[in-house]
Amino acid sequence: MTNDYGIKLADFKQSDNDTGSADFQIALMTQRIKHLTDHMKDHKKDFASRRGLLRLVARRRKLLDYLKSKSEDRYESVLKALDLRK
Repeated sequence: MTNDYGIKLADFKQSDNDTGSADFQIALMTQRIKHLTDHMKDHKKDFASRRGLLRLVARRRKLLDYLKSKSEDRYESVLKALDLRK
């Protein structure tokens, strides 16, 4: 099942019950970041949502750094699947 942003979360699970792996968390955060980014386009003065968006981006960056230090292959596959690097 994909969402409005083209992210299929099931692809990032390590097992059926997986909700805590770095891959899955990064995909989930990316989905929320894209949603908040769309929200910010319409509501430019919503500073509370802006702060939440910035916190999410920082948390995702930390998880990406962690994943890169643990497994370079998984890091590259997550970047490619989520289209995070241009």
